Amino acid sequence: MASGDDEPTTCQRVNGDLPPLESSSASASDSGQSRAAAAAADDERRGGQMAGLRRLWGEWEIRVLLLSSLSLQVFLLFTGGLRKRNVAAWLHFMLWLAYLLADSIAIYALGNLSQNQKLCSNGPHGGGDMHLLVFWAPFLILHLGGQDTITAFAIEDNELWLRHLLSLVSQIALALYVYWKSRPSAAGLLVPAILMFVSGVVKYGERTWALKSASMSSLRSSMLTRPDPGPNYAKFMEEYHSSKEAGLHAEIVIVPERPPDDNIHVQEEHMEYGELVVKAHRFFHTFRRLFVDLILSFQDRTDSLAFFRRLQRDQAYKVVEIELLLMYESLHSKSSVIHGPTGRYLRIFTLAAPVLSLIVFSGTDKAPYKPVDVAVSYVLLGGAIFLEIYAILLMAISPWSFADLRKKDKCLPVASGVFRAVSYFLPEARPRWSNQMAQYNLIHYCLKDKPTWLTGALEKLEWDYNIRVKTIWDSVWYTHHIGVSMVLKQLVFKQLKEKANSTADPMSYRRFGDHRGQWFLHRMGCYQELGASVEVEFDESIILWHIATDLCFYDDDDDDGRDAGERKLKRWSSCCFCSCSDHAPTADDSHLNDVSHLPAASREISNYMLFLLVMRPFMLTASIGQIRFGDTCAETKNFFLRGDELGAARKAAEALTKVKTEINPREVKGDRSKSVLFDACRLAEQLRRLERRKRWRMVAGVWVEMLCYAAGKCRGNFHAKQLSQGGELLTVVWLLMAHFGMGDQYRVEAGHARAKLIIEN
Repeated sequence: MASGDDEPTTCQRVNGDLPPLESSSASASDSGQSRAAAAAADDERRGGQMAGLRRLWGEWEIRVLLLSSLSLQVFLLFTGGLRKRNVAAWLHFMLWLAYLLADSIAIYALGNLSQNQKLCSNGPHGGGDMHLLVFWAPFLILHLGGQDTITAFAIEDNELWLRHLLSLVSQIALALYVYWKSRPSAAGLLVPAILMFVSGVVKYGERTWALKSASMSSLRSSMLTRPDPGPNYAKFMEEYHSSKEAGLHAEIVIVPERPPDDNIHVQEEHMEYGELVVKAHRFFHTFRRLFVDLILSFQDRTDSLAFFRRLQRDQAYKVVEIELLLMYESLHSKSSVIHGPTGRYLRIFTLAAPVLSLIVFSGTDKAPYKPVDVAVSYVLLGGAIFLEIYAILLMAISPWSFADLRKKDKCLPVASGVFRAVSYFLPEARPRWSNQMAQYNLIHYCLKDKPTWLTGALEKLEWDYNIRVKTIWDSVWYTHHIGVSMVLKQLVFKQLKEKANSTADPMSYRRFGDHRGQWFLHRMGCYQELGASVEVEFDESIILWHIATDLCFYDDDDDDGRDAGERKLKRWSSCCFCSCSDHAPTADDSHLNDVSHLPAASREISNYMLFLLVMRPFMLTASIGQIRFGDTCAETKNFFLRGDELGAARKAAEALTKVKTEINPREVKGDRSKSVLFDACRLAEQLRRLERRKRWRMVAGVWVEMLCYAAGKCRGNFHAKQLSQGGELLTVVWLLMAHFGMGDQYRVEAGHARAKLIIEN
């Protein structure tokens, strides 16, 4: 019993000596095991969920990619052509994203098809359902062919046509590989697969050819004329001397082919919209050479000038707009291919192929296939047919088709029907470009551009990167767009027409293109006082006149007149977007010449020119414009900080006008800073001394001349680049100038002539 009693005592002693440690260890062990078990369970659950998601994605990946690719094609078809009439940044971003995703998803899906051999093995012999790999692969080739409305997002994409050619070959090879792997289980789909495959190759080939045709080198080569050796000079002189040696009277007479039409008193006449479309189509084939920096002949200038002298203002702009529309479609769509000799026949085939495939597929036994795969196949076929029908309708109602049909007498009834469709979907009053101009104001920018956390972060970056990011930021927050008013269009058209009618020789047309305010100042008799402001570098002239225009605008004594002009101007700006021709202003709008419109119109051109200087410097002549603008802004901000808080631009302008500027600022500041703030204040003071009507007529005229100068000096490829961004007013003015025969585009001083040898006994 003693021993038996001792054992419990020992156990109790042991238990009594170590009860806390044992209970703690057991508790910790149990807690750790439970946590580990819980973590393992969570990991297993998450692993199971991830495995389930991977399995689900593996089952649906091909279908999702195919339907996503089709959806992107539908989106591109409907929105691809919108950007030529829209400047909204969000739309261009969405199109850019869809354009890149469309190719990426199609290529990825095609590669995925080639790797999913297990889908091919689930045929009748594999004990599972068959998937339609061999039938789906051609649709991805079809989607890679893109839509007629957009082949290139930017003109730089056209230069990558060789990359697309390589992609065409590789993706065709990949599609053939998919067919080869799937052929044992998909023999019944051979016919519809071949039809869709050939259709896809045609569409992808069209896209590649359109990209090649729109590349700058191909465009330039296609516009070069055949080499012309001219008359046989050696033979001509041999006959001439032979006749002289034979004692005959030989005389060489120069016979001009056709004298130019220099009648400047031609009466303006109204032309039908259909005739304007045909004329624009004809001029397009001539003047598109300007976009690749080729020159035009003397005869081209004569023909264009004779036609545009007869046009009213709105009709002249309409012809130019249609030409720019045709140029945009040549650069960014398949128009050059589908409106070619074989384009219409290819469209018939690319529509017939999915229709026949649908018929054949409908008669195929679908029992081996999953219902969802059959549904996806029908969606792909229906989508292909819909895309082709819509593309054919767009092709039928385009100006290309109408102009081509008008050339054939037997097609005139069809042309009339097409023209009615064109007039319905694209009414005459509807602009063919965005009809908007950007506005960027220096005083507004200097008042609103306050230091923020972003500017502080940018200062820590490298200077060149800082500048690029800051420019993007400023373009978003300090730039807005307004409609191009009829007042502005009237000012440009009137000045160009007056210059065209006042030229005496071909060299005068070239000289007018070099004027940037001198001509109008001479005309107003103010060159002696103000000529220095337009003889400096062009970027300096822009900033000088921009600030001076703002100061005069806010200091205008006739506030009621200016406000009325602004209200009328806004009303006419809104009319620019009206699609109803009943409300479209005509060339007989005599009130557009009222001086009350000129302050607002002058300021709009001023803000637009500053926008070009800061945000589109590549469109202006090479200069230090951005440096000068930065220095001027820095001095303006420093000046505003010296005084009270200036919450409004009017108060800021009033503060600037109070500065005494008797002494030339450069004599005080030197030439280290390129700022022209107080030089502009001196110019504004000179302008304010003039009578109000004369002042605003002169300011508007100088700005129009600066606008024309900038347009004429901008290279053609930069004008072409802006067509996909909604277009630029600068481009419209540039082409209108070319039609009036002005600028450096005409290098030939005289027309063609031929020598005639007259021999008499």
